[in-house]
Amino acid sequence: MTAKHFDWISHHAYRTPDKLAVVDLGTGRQITYRSFNRRIDSLARHLQEAGIVRGDRIAVLALNSTDTLEIQFSCGRIGAIFLPLNNRLALDELEFILQDSTPRVLVSDTDFELMAIELSSRFPDMSLLKMGEGHSYEAATTSGTSLQRSEEVTHDEVCTIMYTSGTTGRPKGAMITFGMNFWNAVNISPIVGASPESVLLVTLPLFHTGGLNCFTNPVFHAGGTVIVMRSFDAAQTLDLLTKRTYGVNLYFCVPSNYLFMSHLPEFEIARFEGLTSGSGGASMPVALIEQYQRKGLEIFQGYGMTETGPFIFCLGREDAALKVGSCGKRVLHTSVKLIGNDGNEVGSKVPGELWVRGPSITPGYWNRPEANKTAFKDGWLNTGDIVQADDDGHYYIVDRSKDMYISGGENVYPAEVENAIFHMERVADVAIIGIPDERWGETGQAFVVVKSGQVLTAADVVAHCRSKLARFKCPAIVTFVDDLPRTATGKVHKPTLRESAHRIKQRAD
Repeated sequence: MTAKHFDWISHHAYRTPDKLAVVDLGTGRQITYRSFNRRIDSLARHLQEAGIVRGDRIAVLALNSTDTLEIQFSCGRIGAIFLPLNNRLALDELEFILQDSTPRVLVSDTDFELMAIELSSRFPDMSLLKMGEGHSYEAATTSGTSLQRSEEVTHDEVCTIMYTSGTTGRPKGAMITFGMNFWNAVNISPIVGASPESVLLVTLPLFHTGGLNCFTNPVFHAGGTVIVMRSFDAAQTLDLLTKRTYGVNLYFCVPSNYLFMSHLPEFEIARFEGLTSGSGGASMPVALIEQYQRKGLEIFQGYGMTETGPFIFCLGREDAALKVGSCGKRVLHTSVKLIGNDGNEVGSKVPGELWVRGPSITPGYWNRPEANKTAFKDGWLNTGDIVQADDDGHYYIVDRSKDMYISGGENVYPAEVENAIFHMERVADVAIIGIPDERWGETGQAFVVVKSGQVLTAADVVAHCRSKLARFKCPAIVTFVDDLPRTATGKVHKPTLRESAHRIKQRAD
């Protein structure tokens, strides 16, 4: 028998109706669980009356707001599928996703109104719902009409389609089930201490699993409070975290967010005692972790993917200082194995490709039968990431297999080289890519951002690398840039760097 999905928000509205559920920093709106539940109910009823049925997709194009969270839970109440869109994509990129997912409704805020109107003209069967005071969305959430409950939803049903960033090609829609969200909450809450007392600050975009599930949905499952920032602002975030505004005691972001905060003048006197804070999405340089440790913050690392709920590994707070650089041990309801080049499992201290299975793993990609055949084998999801474990069972992300390059027959993992360069005091940011080389097959090109007011030469970077790394790992070319191209979630966008490297070579030739 398939497990029933229980409605978290209605439960907390029943148990703790006056508890603060959400705060919207963009509007200043503060909503209790009682009011949050009523708004969700009213929106769900509006969608039903508009003809939305079980399995229909509801797309959202907006900056972060509590409205997006209401849409997620409203979809859940009627069995519709929540479809958050990356608001940094170009019009044609969004058109591809809408063609693939065929939503019945597009909800947009005023920032993307013109784009939403253009998209609706390309998809005449898709209706528009506008967020904001005085618009149709607000009317739908405050009509006071209660939802007439019908068929219950189950853990196996898809509640969300979340499109991957598309850094290796056209984006694919990972199907997220109610069960995946439940098991992710069960897996991660004991490790990070998610509870009714949790007050989470969300600065990652809610169209990404980092914003939605690290730890927004787990905190809702626990009955805590979620503070939503419209988009990441380094100064505002640092102020909220250090002053503990609203009682913020839980935070999660990507390494670049920590990096940007560390560059602020206010960081010099910042202290972070009493805050639980994590990082994911990319390997965090050890030097940056240590910088925050000196400020009283033990940043624990986690690892996961959109397709895995997301958490596969998480470092316990008690190990944050002891296992610096580790993404932790596997979470409870997840199985993992590391596969070597020969197809066999590897032992500790040997890099291998990570395979994973469990109840928090996606059932597959929307409309992608061929991709599903490639990604899954005997129930195991092949993540494409290179990982190794130590003798204590703590895991370390070595690199993405697609980012790895081979120089003179040796595997080079850019994350290792980036970490070495980041230890240079004058370096603000760095990324490594592999480029073709006539002699070695491939070699490394480093893109380096120098701290303001500092001077650094390519020779300095190469000399530092040679003092820390094997010679074949050292970059052959060092390119200085003002900043690094990043995806909406803060990850370095290496395809853009590869294009830059190609243009640089063409000019040189």
